Amino acid sequence: MGMGKRLAAEFFGTYWLVTGGCGSAVLAAAFPQLGIGFAGVALAFGLTVLTMVYAVGHISGGHFNPAVTVGLCAGGRFPARDVVPYVIAQVVGAIAAGAVLYVIASGKPGFDAAASGFASDGYGEHSPGGYSMHAAIVCELVMTAFFLIVIHGATDRRAPAGFAGIAIGLALTLIHLISIPVTNTSVNPARSTGVALFQGGWAVQQLWLFWLVPLVGGIVGGLIYRYLLEQRQD
Repeated sequence: MGMGKRLAAEFFGTYWLVTGGCGSAVLAAAFPQLGIGFAGVALAFGLTVLTMVYAVGHISGGHFNPAVTVGLCAGGRFPARDVVPYVIAQVVGAIAAGAVLYVIASGKPGFDAAASGFASDGYGEHSPGGYSMHAAIVCELVMTAFFLIVIHGATDRRAPAGFAGIAIGLALTLIHLISIPVTNTSVNPARSTGVALFQGGWAVQQLWLFWLVPLVGGIVGGLIYRYLLEQRQD
């Protein structure tokens, strides 16, 4: 498959992830009397990945996340030369989704992205549960590492064919169920960037953590699967 089509698939997949996941958080999580809450937002994130893995995963591999791209490279599943183009496409897709979501949310009287947080990730006073920076680092590192272990395992040649998207989508749902109270859940630097830019204040200042830690976590998860779990061909 040509690089242009692969990058387009990553753009649209990441766009859908931010639209569905962050959109549910901004527009539906606390909707009067009918809010979907944390569980609904967690499910929305999982469903975005599940649907786009089956829609465009056969084109690009269905990363939609710089930490996944870097982690797959560390795991020996993705060429290093393609990492930067994939990451750029993912970030651009996330920002485009953030822009569209901002336009939609601004249609409600009194909306203020800075005051609401705009589904941004944060720690300390900006953590949904008031968790510290150290707690956020541990949480994002562990969750991203296990996400990469699931991705590697679900796409392993020994795994049942055709079910990877389900396992990956459910893993992302579980990760959100665990970690939304801690950081609002990143495990995806593109997702964090796509909304932080429109929040425009503390979210941008804390964005470094949601790039650095998920990328490290992705590498850790990729290396764990590559050297401890993957069966080598003789």
